[in-house]
Amino acid sequence: MKNRLPAALALAVSGLLGLAACGGGGGSPAGAAGGDDAPSTLSIVGFAVPEAANKAIAGAWRKTPEGRNVSFKTSYGASGDQSRAVVAGLDADYVHFSVTSDVTRLVTEGLVAEDWDDGPNKGVVSSSVVVFGVRPGNPKNIRTWEDLVKPGVKIVTPNPGSSGAARWNALAAYGQVIKGGGTEAGASAYLDKLFANVVALPGSGRDATTAFLGGTGDVLMAYENEAILARQSGEKFDYVIPETTLLIENPGAILKDAGPKAKAWLQFVLGEEGQRQLALKGFRPIVAGVRVDKVEGANDPAQSYPAVKNLLTVANDFGSWSELSKKFFDESNGIVTKAIAASGKA
Repeated sequence: MKNRLPAALALAVSGLLGLAACGGGGGSPAGAAGGDDAPSTLSIVGFAVPEAANKAIAGAWRKTPEGRNVSFKTSYGASGDQSRAVVAGLDADYVHFSVTSDVTRLVTEGLVAEDWDDGPNKGVVSSSVVVFGVRPGNPKNIRTWEDLVKPGVKIVTPNPGSSGAARWNALAAYGQVIKGGGTEAGASAYLDKLFANVVALPGSGRDATTAFLGGTGDVLMAYENEAILARQSGEKFDYVIPETTLLIENPGAILKDAGPKAKAWLQFVLGEEGQRQLALKGFRPIVAGVRVDKVEGANDPAQSYPAVKNLLTVANDFGSWSELSKKFFDESNGIVTKAIAASGKA
């Protein structure tokens, strides 16, 4: 049965992306003179989670005329760390970050054009939702947000200081209280309870998954795609999509000094085949009409991306990243910052 997916909206070690599929490294910079068939290298800098998906996209792209003879140099890690590294001089033609604020940092530094998010996708290249990863069989019976703050429940979530995934998790936790009719004071109180139950704050979403799979905690707050990818890799755990959760929208952009190959890459990522490869690795496509037979690792591979009953979004529920970054993540007075400090885990 075909599964039509709905429209939705420090440093890691550098290496060659998809070496087996993409051929050797070297070559001239992306977009250098010499024609479409001239060897070139595209530098991708991203947050840790989409590495496998980007590798799959690269393999598909190199079968096209635009992607022929392109090799890849990549760096993956915590989103905030990666963004700051590009500012500090890390070579990048294309960036794929967890949160918009990590791209706007590059805009402020003059590295990315101010109109990077003017297109119909508003700069978003991949999407997911916040889920709960649990031990096989869900022995703690984690089903709802209230279950997370019960006494004795041990939570793993990344550190908002470095990780975009952590910021999505915290916003989902806060927003679900408001969506349920609660007040901002009640939502802040919920965050205090949540972080009191946190037993690990790893540096990135991938590090958090690794810690959980290594035996830390009872529940992992994570991207849906991260849970699916781990199960595709043979890891044994379950995941729960709560009735109210947050749409994760990951931005991608090319740098000002990147050549035509980078532009062609971004167009491919946003096209049907690029989004299909993302879907096969657990991301919810952002374009209509993407078809896959099934997604291995999903709770129901034949109906891989079920609709969420109450789906929060940044635009509808938090305003914008510029507004929420100060309100929630300011290093001194942010709501999430204070909740973590109150837990003694700052």
